[in-house]
Amino acid sequence: MGRVIALVKDWALPIVMGSGVAAYFLFAGFGFDAGTRQMAMKAVGIVQPVLLFCMLYISFCKIEPSKIRFCKWHLWLALIQTGAFVAMAAVACQFRGGNAGIIAESAMVSLICPTATAAVVVTDKLGGNTLSLVGYTILINIVTALVVPVVVPIVNPGIGMNFTHSFFIIIKQVFPLLVFPFVLAWITRLLLPRFLQLVVSVKDLAFYLWMVALALAMAVTTRAIVNSRISISCFMGMLAATLVCCALQFWLGKRIGAHYGDRISAGQAMGQKNTVFIIWMAYTFMNPVVAVAGGLYSLWHNFVNSYQLYRKRHQG
Repeated sequence: MGRVIALVKDWALPIVMGSGVAAYFLFAGFGFDAGTRQMAMKAVGIVQPVLLFCMLYISFCKIEPSKIRFCKWHLWLALIQTGAFVAMAAVACQFRGGNAGIIAESAMVSLICPTATAAVVVTDKLGGNTLSLVGYTILINIVTALVVPVVVPIVNPGIGMNFTHSFFIIIKQVFPLLVFPFVLAWITRLLLPRFLQLVVSVKDLAFYLWMVALALAMAVTTRAIVNSRISISCFMGMLAATLVCCALQFWLGKRIGAHYGDRISAGQAMGQKNTVFIIWMAYTFMNPVVAVAGGLYSLWHNFVNSYQLYRKRHQG
């Protein structure tokens, strides 16, 4: 029995990811009518943000707001993400309308996408500095809100949005889920110290909530890939582009972070992405086909996280 439990712990994330994929095919296999399928998607759309909110709230309860600091590596990572995004935008403009353009846009969204809200949970589990990670998460969301409205209309002039309109749409999308849990945790710290201690005392609660959210994300990712109407060659190109972007960003983040004594946090900050934002951005500002890139990137960064957590467990 002990061996079984150890095996489950070692492979928890791959099991959860596989469960999410299996859950989609199981649900699809029952042949539910369109109304039931739509209701299920609405339910997932409600449950996912709630889980993310709870995860962030629990994680922020462990953090002293006054100790959050911005670091030198924050600037380097933000500059790299922005520069790479602009470079890929130039490539996308050259191949606008074809498969190469879609692949370039997939790389664009993979590069500029802000840090995942769940990154603080994984960083904490890996033994990284959650304070510096939260600082970068705030910074890169602001950078994204400023850069995307400037660059994306050049790549897709048909969206018909000015800078101010695009900026506030992005702020409305990303900041409530980032700011509200932080404010609520801060209020809890000030007014409800006993409840704060209770929340903090439950070991790995945020991590378990993340695993549930991950299973749902994998089910949604599988649905997006299965229902996508793109050619095999284009799909393979997107698969390769998101893999390269994921591997490169984890590597660069760790490399730069190591120089400043913060390897784990910088790696997660740059490599683990808010893939829901990628999907939303593609539907809102770009070719909707590019939304598949969010699902593909989700696969890659969760494989990386699975390996890192497996290694951390066996090293510790």
